[in-house]
Amino acid sequence: MNKDEFLKELDILLNNLPSDEKREILFDYEEHFSIGLKEGKTEEEIIENLGSPKFIAKQYNANYMVNQAESNPSASNIFRAVFAIIVLGFFNLVFVLGPFIGIIGLLIGLFGASIGITIAGISLFGGIATFSVFDPYISLPIALTSNAGGTIFLGIGLTSLGLIFFIGNCYLAKWLYILTIKYLKFNLKIIGR
Repeated sequence: MNKDEFLKELDILLNNLPSDEKREILFDYEEHFSIGLKEGKTEEEIIENLGSPKFIAKQYNANYMVNQAESNPSASNIFRAVFAIIVLGFFNLVFVLGPFIGIIGLLIGLFGASIGITIAGISLFGGIATFSVFDPYISLPIALTSNAGGTIFLGIGLTSLGLIFFIGNCYLAKWLYILTIKYLKFNLKIIGR
């Protein structure tokens, strides 16, 4: 592989990046070649020192995806960033994908629990309200009907708890998003060494 083939392959592999950033990267690598040639190195030696264009492009693409996820927070951007990091190697499959799937599972569980608590509270409140109207047709446990006022307050309390829990989960999701971005950047620094 010579300089032109290296730069052409790098150019093709950097298609996901904006054209300005791509031009800047290619210019930097052209400078690497001109400096190396002035030092008396051959193009093959320079390419050997620089590494594979595929790996270089994967690093730049991963870095770009992480920056996109940081500047434009969304679920799709964080998934793209995580999978761009995973592509960099098997090490990342274990140390990035595992914790990421765990975090996503935790968030889904917490959001499900908050929705369940909210629905339980609404059901208690609604059950007592409809019981007074449809008394002969509805069967509720005696513990709920004997103290209707307490059950209504329990329903209101559970609904409120569920909603507060849901809001807390939203803040937790934002915090975990920021933490994931920091972890991905840390991982990129380790790989870049």
